Amino acid sequence: MGFTNRSALEGVSFHFDNSYARLPERFYSRVAPVRVAAPRLIKVNEELAARLGLDAVALASEEGVEVLAGNRVAQGSEPLAMAYAGHQFGYFVKQLGDGRANLLGEVIGGDGVRYDVQLKGSGRTPFSRNGDGRAALGPVLREYIVSEAMAAMGVPTTRALAAVTTGQTVIRETIQPGAVLTRVAASHLRVGTFQYFFGQGDVEGIRTLADYAIGRHYPEAESATKRYRALLDGVIARQAALVAQWMLLGFVHGVMNTDNTSISGETIDYGPCAFMETYDPRTVFSSIDHQGRYSYSNQPHAMHWNLARLAETLLPLLVQEEGGSDEAGLASAHEALEKFGIQFEAAFYAGMRRKIGLKTERDEDVALIDDLLKRMEANRAEFTLMFRRLCDAAESVEGNAGVRALFADPAAFDAWEMAWRERLSQDAVSGQECAQAMRQVNPMFIPRNHLVEAAIRAAVDRQDFQVFEDLLRVLAKPYDERPELEEYARPARPEEYVSRTFCGT
Repeated sequence: MGFTNRSALEGVSFHFDNSYARLPERFYSRVAPVRVAAPRLIKVNEELAARLGLDAVALASEEGVEVLAGNRVAQGSEPLAMAYAGHQFGYFVKQLGDGRANLLGEVIGGDGVRYDVQLKGSGRTPFSRNGDGRAALGPVLREYIVSEAMAAMGVPTTRALAAVTTGQTVIRETIQPGAVLTRVAASHLRVGTFQYFFGQGDVEGIRTLADYAIGRHYPEAESATKRYRALLDGVIARQAALVAQWMLLGFVHGVMNTDNTSISGETIDYGPCAFMETYDPRTVFSSIDHQGRYSYSNQPHAMHWNLARLAETLLPLLVQEEGGSDEAGLASAHEALEKFGIQFEAAFYAGMRRKIGLKTERDEDVALIDDLLKRMEANRAEFTLMFRRLCDAAESVEGNAGVRALFADPAAFDAWEMAWRERLSQDAVSGQECAQAMRQVNPMFIPRNHLVEAAIRAAVDRQDFQVFEDLLRVLAKPYDERPELEEYARPARPEEYVSRTFCGT
């Protein structure tokens, strides 16, 4: 393997079972992480470590930190950089790949699920192009905070197992301290992985990858008459549900390129992401999204476009399933893609019904929900607080005051509130029961941009990680009512507001 300069560690045991490393060598490049000067532990995620059957104490040891920094290779690890392509803001790049990441291997969690363990910021690889292969501390902390918050809110996502500083600096807009994130995912298969082989005309590579994805993520497709169509259907359904969950929380991914679109249906690659505060469908945070391609409201359209690119790569297999008919294969792809909009809207409006306390489904609910969103937009209502305070209003009319205060014209809420209460009465649920259910889907605490920035600035400027730790503790229980932590629930003051976020590369 060429890693004789590294020590295999008995104390840090991952029990790797590396299925991706058993695929043909054109799927990746075998490369070890690049050593760093002086690694120091920031944090080990003890809860996630336990889920994966890992010893958090061993990971936090000196030897464990060496592994998390990429200075040593744990026993059973087969480090590699995955090959993939991708459309970036609509422009196709034939070869991207893991330019600053290293897949250490796979573990089987206590839930029986296979997980990738990957280092992000672990040095140059054959896919780095002109990059340094490193990550700055700020983006590592942002991904740790936001991905763990998303997990706590029940959104499918990659997760953060650990973070370490490197004792080295990286150059971005300024000189910044370096760090490495240990990321865990159901897999790192992307739409761009399929595009890599499609771009080379490698149909057998596409077939091998599709078979692997079915075996790992969509075993129900194994027995389907048309297994590759079943794979496409499965990915579309998961992504429709995922984007709906983003929208229901006011989340803006920021960089929905095809190489950032996971086949497993997880949120992946937290670069210039953020949570919307004032409700505005046109909200954009990413400093490089000048046209609003990945704005809040455009996320379903962007995902549909990405899934169409996946369907393109699978077209040769769909044609074969349809008896070699190009026309029938194309029709199969179109039929699958047409389901996305229906599935997204169903998931979004089902979620919105829960957010406003409706227990049953009626045809007029969509108009009621759309009317609320229009009034929120026109009156610049704060998204997360509005829905959280609506829980209080459901419990008692005294709660109306808190919601009204969020509208530039409180009368705009009053008009909607009458129709809402009439609709609630049709479900015959007590106000207390309704409010309790609403509080389980409307978070009190989200990783607001100014809070994330405060944690980053404390760490980068003062080497103070307590702000980061405190924020993580709050976000671990996003739905709990904790009045003593009100400071974490409020929107940014004007001088705190962060309107632009940046990619870490």
